[in-house]
Amino acid sequence: MSLISVAHAAGEGAAPQGGGYEMIIMLGMFAVIFYFMIYRPQAKRAKEHKNLMSSMSKGDEVLTSGGFVGKINKITPDNDYIVIELNENSKVVIKKDFVTAVLPAGTLKSL
Repeated sequence: MSLISVAHAAGEGAAPQGGGYEMIIMLGMFAVIFYFMIYRPQAKRAKEHKNLMSSMSKGDEVLTSGGFVGKINKITPDNDYIVIELNENSKVVIKKDFVTAVLPAGTLKSL
Protein backbone atom coordinates (compact mmCIF):
# COMPACT_ATOMS: atom_id res chain seq x y z
CA MET A 1 0.00 0.00 0.00
CA SER A 2 1.22 3.40 -0.81
CA LEU A 3 1.05 6.46 1.35
CA ILE A 4 -1.46 8.16 -0.94
CA SER A 5 -3.97 5.29 -0.81
CA VAL A 6 -3.74 5.19 3.02
CA ALA A 7 -4.44 8.91 3.26
CA HIS A 8 -7.31 8.58 0.80
CA ALA A 9 -8.81 5.72 2.80
CA ALA A 10 -8.58 7.72 6.05
CA GLY A 11 -10.33 10.71 4.44
CA GLU A 12 -13.33 8.63 3.33
CA GLY A 13 -14.34 7.77 6.91
CA ALA A 14 -14.45 11.42 8.06
CA ALA A 15 -17.79 13.22 8.53
CA PRO A 16 -18.88 15.48 5.69
CA GLN A 17 -18.33 19.19 6.18
CA GLY A 18 -21.50 21.30 6.58
CA GLY A 19 -22.09 24.87 5.55
CA GLY A 20 -22.19 26.11 9.16
CA TYR A 21 -25.87 26.98 9.00
CA GLU A 22 -26.68 24.34 11.60
CA MET A 23 -24.43 26.10 14.11
CA ILE A 24 -26.08 29.47 13.44
CA ILE A 25 -29.54 27.95 13.90
CA MET A 26 -28.47 26.33 17.19
CA LEU A 27 -27.04 29.61 18.49
CA GLY A 28 -30.27 31.37 17.53
CA MET A 29 -32.32 28.76 19.37
CA PHE A 30 -30.15 29.17 22.48
CA ALA A 31 -30.59 32.94 22.32
CA VAL A 32 -34.38 32.58 22.15
CA ILE A 33 -34.40 30.09 25.04
CA PHE A 34 -32.14 32.39 27.09
CA TYR A 35 -34.44 35.35 26.46
CA PHE A 36 -37.68 33.59 27.43
CA MET A 37 -36.32 31.51 30.32
CA ILE A 38 -33.87 33.90 32.00
CA TYR A 39 -33.89 37.52 30.83
CA ARG A 40 -37.62 38.20 30.41
CA PRO A 41 -38.77 36.90 33.84
CA GLN A 42 -35.92 38.72 35.59
CA ALA A 43 -36.79 41.99 33.83
CA LYS A 44 -40.45 41.53 34.78
CA ARG A 45 -39.55 41.03 38.47
CA ALA A 46 -37.30 44.09 38.42
CA LYS A 47 -40.10 46.20 36.92
CA GLU A 48 -42.59 44.99 39.55
CA HIS A 49 -40.11 45.79 42.35
CA LYS A 50 -39.52 49.27 40.93
CA ASN A 51 -43.29 49.88 40.86
CA LEU A 52 -43.49 48.67 44.48
CA MET A 53 -40.76 51.13 45.51
CA SER A 54 -42.54 54.06 43.91
CA SER A 55 -45.96 53.15 45.35
CA MET A 56 -44.87 53.02 49.02
CA SER A 57 -46.17 55.75 51.28
CA LYS A 58 -46.14 56.69 54.95
CA GLY A 59 -48.31 54.34 57.02
CA ASP A 60 -47.92 51.28 54.77
CA GLU A 61 -47.09 48.01 56.50
CA VAL A 62 -44.11 46.35 54.85
CA LEU A 63 -42.00 43.19 54.97
CA THR A 64 -38.24 43.54 54.50
CA SER A 65 -35.79 41.04 53.06
CA GLY A 66 -34.30 40.70 56.56
CA GLY A 67 -37.64 39.52 57.95
CA PHE A 68 -38.69 42.72 59.71
CA VAL A 69 -42.37 43.62 59.59
CA GLY A 70 -43.23 47.20 60.38
CA LYS A 71 -45.03 50.38 59.45
CA ILE A 72 -43.38 53.08 57.35
CA ASN A 73 -42.86 56.12 59.56
CA LYS A 74 -40.83 58.36 57.23
CA ILE A 75 -39.69 58.27 53.60
CA THR A 76 -36.71 60.34 52.49
CA PRO A 77 -37.05 60.89 48.74
CA ASP A 78 -33.57 62.31 48.19
CA ASN A 79 -31.50 59.30 49.29
CA ASP A 80 -33.89 56.31 49.10
CA TYR A 81 -33.99 55.49 52.80
CA ILE A 82 -37.11 54.81 54.87
CA VAL A 83 -37.75 54.66 58.61
CA ILE A 84 -39.76 51.63 59.68
CA GLU A 85 -41.45 51.54 63.06
CA LEU A 86 -41.28 47.96 64.35
CA ASN A 87 -43.20 48.77 67.54
CA GLU A 88 -43.80 51.86 69.67
CA ASN A 89 -40.23 51.88 71.00
CA SER A 90 -38.06 50.83 68.08
CA LYS A 91 -37.47 52.32 64.66
CA VAL A 92 -35.13 51.08 61.96
CA VAL A 93 -33.66 52.98 59.01
CA ILE A 94 -33.25 50.85 55.86
CA LYS A 95 -32.90 51.34 52.11
CA LYS A 96 -36.09 51.13 50.07
CA ASP A 97 -34.55 48.32 48.02
CA PHE A 98 -34.79 45.92 50.97
CA VAL A 99 -38.58 46.08 51.12
CA THR A 100 -39.93 42.90 49.54
CA ALA A 101 -43.69 43.36 49.98
CA VAL A 102 -46.30 45.85 51.04
CA LEU A 103 -48.66 44.02 53.41
CA PRO A 104 -52.42 44.55 53.73
CA ALA A 105 -53.53 47.06 56.35
CA GLY A 106 -53.98 45.51 59.81
CA THR A 107 -51.33 42.82 59.39
CA LEU A 108 -49.31 44.10 62.35
CA LYS A 109 -52.29 43.89 64.69
CA SER A 110 -52.94 40.28 63.68
CA LEU A 111 -49.39 39.18 64.52
